[in-house]
Amino acid sequence: MKLFQFVVLIGTFTSFCISAQVIDIPYKDDAPTRTLLTATQSAKAVVLLFPGGGGVLRLQDDGSSTNFHTFVRSKDLWAQYGIDAVLVDTPYSLGDGRSNSRSTRDHQQRILNVVQYYREKLNLPVWIFGHSMGTVSVTEFVNGGKEQEKRLAGVIVAGTYRSAMIDSDVSIPVLAIHHIDDGCSNTPFSISEKIIKDRPSKSVAQFVSIEGGISEGDVCGSKAHHGFNQKESEFIKVAAQFILKN
Repeated sequence: MKLFQFVVLIGTFTSFCISAQVIDIPYKDDAPTRTLLTATQSAKAVVLLFPGGGGVLRLQDDGSSTNFHTFVRSKDLWAQYGIDAVLVDTPYSLGDGRSNSRSTRDHQQRILNVVQYYREKLNLPVWIFGHSMGTVSVTEFVNGGKEQEKRLAGVIVAGTYRSAMIDSDVSIPVLAIHHIDDGCSNTPFSISEKIIKDRPSKSVAQFVSIEGGISEGDVCGSKAHHGFNQKESEFIKVAAQFILKN
């Protein structure tokens, strides 16, 4: 297993240290699943981040990426809440729209490998967080049976893709976030609302809408409201507070 480590110091009102590691998690005889762990001292939980689009971040050995996805832009914001964050890359495009391969056995097995690796490495509650097409990855995973669900503390979806749903027998906490002005036709506001409305009455579930920020370019792109452009701080705060409460 390849591991690359570098340390970044970030000054805030109270100083804290973030360490970053690029970790390649083996997968059969195929290319490994590359991840970037951004860790903080005395973390209370870890969140695994699954981006949208084709899912390809092309993480480099120094942890950099040319992908402008909201998870890349905001990866250092989790540390202030005492949460470790993990960007999850893919060695091949998972496709987009109906042609996506996020429900395939290979992709779901990669997710399981990543979940299990970070459970054992960090000994922290593990949350999975999908944005846009990434919501298909995480919802398919939690719907995969109790053996998979019990490895998780909870699941978060944002800018939810129209085909994503969570089975009624899934019992872990669920948070859905959506930008009120998301203009992407594949991620209607109503889908995120429905995921929470359909949760059993006694389950822990919350829906949060976000407004404001800047929208540029493709309405389904990372610089649009769909990607929570210029609202990253609120976006992460909402998710982090839900994690820490549950």
